[in-house]
Amino acid sequence: MAYHKVNADQRAQGHSPYLDNDELQATALELEWDMEKELEEPGFDHFRLDGAVQHHLGNSQSPDLDLEPIQASSSPKGRFQRLQEDPEYISHYTRQAPKSNRCSFFRILKVFCTALILFIFGIVIGYYARKKCPSPPTSQEPNSPHIYHEILKEIKAENIQQIYRDLLQFPREDDVDIAMKILVQWRSQGLEDVRLVNYSVLLDLPGSSSNTVTLKSSGECFYPSGQQCSRDPKTLHSQDLLYSYAAYSAKGTLEAELVDVQYGTMEDLIRIQAITNVTKKIALMKLGQSPLLYKLSLLEDAGFGGVLLYVDPCDLPKTTDLADKAFMVSLNSGGDPSTPGYASIDGSYRQNRLNLTTLLVQPISAVLARKLVSLPEYNVQKDRCIHLQLPPTGKKIISLNIQSVTTYKTISNVIGYLKGAVFPDRYVIIGSHHSSLNPYGGQGWASSTAVITALIQALTLKAKRGWRPDRTVVFCSWGGTAFGNIGSYEWAEDLKRVLQRNVVAYVSLHNPVRGNSSLHPVASPSLQQLAAESQSFSCLEKARCPGSNVSSVQIQGDSDYFINHLGVPATQFSYEDIKTSENSSFLSEALFPVHATKTEELDPSFSLHETIAKLTGQVTLKIANEPVLPFNALDIALEVQNSLKGDEVGVPQLLAVASRLRDTAELFQSDEMRPANDPKERAPVRVRMLNDVLQSLEKSFLVHRAPPGLYRNILYRLDERTSQFSLLLEALEHCKLHQSNETVQAALSEVLNSINSAQVYFKAGLDVFETTLAGKK
Repeated sequence: MAYHKVNADQRAQGHSPYLDNDELQATALELEWDMEKELEEPGFDHFRLDGAVQHHLGNSQSPDLDLEPIQASSSPKGRFQRLQEDPEYISHYTRQAPKSNRCSFFRILKVFCTALILFIFGIVIGYYARKKCPSPPTSQEPNSPHIYHEILKEIKAENIQQIYRDLLQFPREDDVDIAMKILVQWRSQGLEDVRLVNYSVLLDLPGSSSNTVTLKSSGECFYPSGQQCSRDPKTLHSQDLLYSYAAYSAKGTLEAELVDVQYGTMEDLIRIQAITNVTKKIALMKLGQSPLLYKLSLLEDAGFGGVLLYVDPCDLPKTTDLADKAFMVSLNSGGDPSTPGYASIDGSYRQNRLNLTTLLVQPISAVLARKLVSLPEYNVQKDRCIHLQLPPTGKKIISLNIQSVTTYKTISNVIGYLKGAVFPDRYVIIGSHHSSLNPYGGQGWASSTAVITALIQALTLKAKRGWRPDRTVVFCSWGGTAFGNIGSYEWAEDLKRVLQRNVVAYVSLHNPVRGNSSLHPVASPSLQQLAAESQSFSCLEKARCPGSNVSSVQIQGDSDYFINHLGVPATQFSYEDIKTSENSSFLSEALFPVHATKTEELDPSFSLHETIAKLTGQVTLKIANEPVLPFNALDIALEVQNSLKGDEVGVPQLLAVASRLRDTAELFQSDEMRPANDPKERAPVRVRMLNDVLQSLEKSFLVHRAPPGLYRNILYRLDERTSQFSLLLEALEHCKLHQSNETVQAALSEVLNSINSAQVYFKAGLDVFETTLAGKK
């Protein structure tokens, strides 16, 4: 039959989603079968012949064989029904009357009764199915604060404490074994999609015996802690002594004069270089004030050969007694040193980078520093702490011996996914870290892992009851953190293209309880308002609430890659001790050996851990579930303007483009974000476009290059004391040392282009919205 052949051919050419249904296909076959039977009746021979001839000749002007108006994609009713609806279709031929009207009547009655029975049966099935099966959770208040409260109330201090104690029972095994146990623990909490991701990376580990410092005048030999050298094998192989070192330092022995550079600031170096030649000498430097890598780069440029690092007791909280403790630092800016900028996967080219500096760097305790400067005890005058300082007279010649070993080791990340129901390709990442090949750094890893595990427990408990977040939540426990955030860097470099497109925010749980005096929230400008609101939410049931003191400052931990290479908004809550000195910033770069009981001494009831877990959970739920991402565009523009206030440079172009950025951001926030947050005006296309703009707000502020230790994301300041752009401050300091404006001009250009890029980005977003709305009208 000609018509049947055309229909089959057309079906082969195009696939219709409406014909995938078995019932529709069966109906179509019955209709075609009936058509064939009726065409066999007398009077239809001429129709079949004419149609066959026309089809053979390819007569496109014949309306009954014109394929264009009967494309399956244009009608959900199928080809045959679509053809019958054509007003010209009946005019092609005249159907003869049926053989028997009575037979036709019974056929119609039979069809009607069958349809009626099926209709009633369908209503009954639908009624009971709806009564027994709950509606999908995404349609029932997915963003309700009541649901958030139900989830967060499952986070309890006693649960976190039990998880913490279970973690401490893990033997001191290597990174892979601990990661595997965390994976098993997360799966036991109900997180089904959990993976172990391994990387073989270059680590710098202690040698067979401790590094030493020797006074040449007396011949006294000291370990980094200040103990005198011993031949006792137990002392030689002490973990505290072995791990008192700087990872990726230069190796060897250096005998030279000791020069006190205090904090190693630009002013300190200018003062020292004015009175002595520092070439190949050993600097005695305090940790603090600015990033260690930045200060070491200054010392290296000045010509120093070695550095002794220590923490001045005056910079530590009075409750902390670490004077006789040496510590570990890493000189790695991030990732596997042998694969800079790309992932350490099989087949990757390995560069020969055994040392990341030409300096011999050794951390020492305050006790040893006091011996080197010939001060028998602390200087205290009227309750005022006197900072350690080398006497101006007399030279100190010392011999520094460093023997660490570089080797390839496997580090592991544990990655778990709670898939989103609405936007599964948008990720909210929560990151903690676990023990990394050594027992150093105290029990911060157990504290961090306990909090994220308790959060997993609360979220998966709700997920078992049918709830799902709108966006995917990714739980990460990183390995290799102590050596330069290696685990997070390698994973992010491995998935860089995916993460650039999909990551919405990063929530850090790096050492959440470092003290018990004050809550210290840090957030990028676009998340500051959300972090402040979450603080208020978490303390509704408490008598006193902490003030909103959220700031954007450089923080330690595995958020580094996401902030500085992906431009992802990030936030972190932690408890710290009240600072006793303005020089105490960046002291967290030192990893001290802390006894296992230290965390429980700081937080015996684990109530602080519970607060951190709930704050983290509240922020995560808001970002993962709000239809419009809870990011504040105007806060970024305000942060930029604040960073230019009191700027010594005062370039008019900077101020002008910052003003335009604020105007554009204000217009964007009022005209686009405010309507989208109203459910009555919330169009899906509009929300998607808006979220695409919000997700990339901070990417404009990534500069191509930044001095070592300084963030590439210029929205983050060095510390709470400084409000200016760190890049400009460093350039001005550099100008004082080298008497050149070239660095300042380069920094100004970087900042200007970043602000202008952000302004253009906002403006482009506004133009897209205006064009879309105009098109709809």
